[in-house]
Amino acid sequence: MAYDEDKQLTDRSGEDQASEPGEARPNESARKKWGNPAANLGSFLKLLRQAEFSRPMLVVAILMSVAGTLAGLVVPMFTKNLVDGFSMSSMSWGHMTGIGLLFLMQAVISGLAVYMLNRVGQHLVASLRERLWTKLLRLPVAYYDSHQTGETISRLTSDTAVVKGLISEHMSGFLNGIISIVGSVAVLLYLDWRMSLMLLIVIPLSFAIMGPLGRQMYRISKGMQDENARFTAVLNRVLSEIRLVKASNAEKAEFENGRQGIISLFRYGLKEAKVQAVVYPVMSVVMMLLMVVIIGYGGMRVSSGALSAGGLVAFILYLMQILLPISQITQFVTQLQKAIGATETMIATLALEEEDRATGAPVADAARPIRLDRVSFAYKEGEPVLREVSIAMNPGKVTAIVGPSGSGKTTLFSLLERFYEPVEGAILLGEERVDGYSLASWRGRIGYVSQESPVISGTIRDNLGYGLEREATQEEVEHAARMAYADGFIGELPDGYDTEVGERGIKLSGGQRQRIAIARALLRDPAVLMLDEATSSLDSKSEIEVQKALSNLMQGRTTLVIAHRLSTVVNADQIIFLDKGIVTGTGTHEELVQTHALYREFAAHQLRMQDQEGPGNWQG
Repeated sequence: MAYDEDKQLTDRSGEDQASEPGEARPNESARKKWGNPAANLGSFLKLLRQAEFSRPMLVVAILMSVAGTLAGLVVPMFTKNLVDGFSMSSMSWGHMTGIGLLFLMQAVISGLAVYMLNRVGQHLVASLRERLWTKLLRLPVAYYDSHQTGETISRLTSDTAVVKGLISEHMSGFLNGIISIVGSVAVLLYLDWRMSLMLLIVIPLSFAIMGPLGRQMYRISKGMQDENARFTAVLNRVLSEIRLVKASNAEKAEFENGRQGIISLFRYGLKEAKVQAVVYPVMSVVMMLLMVVIIGYGGMRVSSGALSAGGLVAFILYLMQILLPISQITQFVTQLQKAIGATETMIATLALEEEDRATGAPVADAARPIRLDRVSFAYKEGEPVLREVSIAMNPGKVTAIVGPSGSGKTTLFSLLERFYEPVEGAILLGEERVDGYSLASWRGRIGYVSQESPVISGTIRDNLGYGLEREATQEEVEHAARMAYADGFIGELPDGYDTEVGERGIKLSGGQRQRIAIARALLRDPAVLMLDEATSSLDSKSEIEVQKALSNLMQGRTTLVIAHRLSTVVNADQIIFLDKGIVTGTGTHEELVQTHALYREFAAHQLRMQDQEGPGNWQG
């Protein structure tokens, strides 16, 4: 794709300031809630110190870099003596061997130092990625409500790669450059302090140039990393739902969404190129001018006898050992600014409060009533989803929750799973608050089958045993599959339980995925069952079979069912009717038919649906 940067990018600049439908843009309220990240050199260094890597290896690598550079500083002095006393008789094998061994030693030591620094850098970045990955797994669900998956993935991969480049590729050049410059300047002052003073002018001049350019590079890098994260989020969203995109003829719209990210990244790339277009030519001109001045002035010093020819040659060689590292230091400073910008969100993410899965008592007895005591909840302040909900669910009984779409049924399940904490009120097991139990223990006692029937990439066996603390036996796996009426279609697959299901279970039908999810819950042998429209993807025959299996499983367990079908709730021990986050009715099917107008409408609608085409969904 070709871009006319003077027209095409300028024309779109106004549009880039606002979000377009479907485009990934930051959620400002979420940024306020989860913190506005800010990074500087201090916080960046603190992040590196917290990472795990071999400190002794780093010290050894630095010392070897010093040794290698010091060995290189001796070479010009050898050259000086060789030039000043040059004659065929002075060219001994001893001199030649000494110089050769010096070069070899410098190469070996420098190579080992570079390898060790790279090894330290790889360990450091691996440690950062492990910390981020652990943090992302421990962050509460509320974090992911306000952060797109693709953006989060970009932070874990692209941002850490920038840090890896700084440590592995530029750190050794920076350290060697500093040592080379300091050592060379010291020797030059010894050789000829007048010429050395001219050389010292270039060092403050270089930093004067790099200071403002480095700050500009930081801003560019920060914007580029943010835009790269947003672009990754768009790609992740579109490609993960490619069938929806194609079925909806949305290719053109999604092309424009992705194109905006491409253009924005292109613009940032041009800004970066402009900075580099200033840095490298200016530094080259400064270095060349300095070289010309030194050679000219040095020639005059040699003519006057104040400096030997060998001294001038050594001076030029030392000058090269100063000028070349300045370029390396310049690249390091530029990469450092990029790394600081890239780690802003990383630092903020690591500072977020995570779920504490271990703290709290284990759930010793889950066969007790579960009660919601005046529970209220809102995803956003001032927009309540549940309002003073009070429910009692008895052990061994089936409680069905029904109501129009958007009434808060799934939110209620999320609170019971402790994905969120109530804004007001409390959830109790018996007489004890559930937030007093450890998250791992509480969730370990719950079997949850959601409406979406999530299936991970892998085999059917992987999906059935997902999350179990121990590997299930073949007999246990087959028993769970039979109970969920999934053994029939699994047996027909070419590899049985070892059949790959594809990304998000795409190789399975909706009903098959649902039965895999039910079998997964059965395999956990939970004390509490939570079924979020668990039979929604099944045909009438399969639904009857799975209902039988679920009826057997429900015996002796506290069961909560979200359902839109009359057949699912008609035999429940208790039905809770939710409407706009408020409990408006509680009772059995017969009681609610008599006393609750909306439930009576629901039941009548379901009966009509069954008469016409079998079980259907109530849209409310």
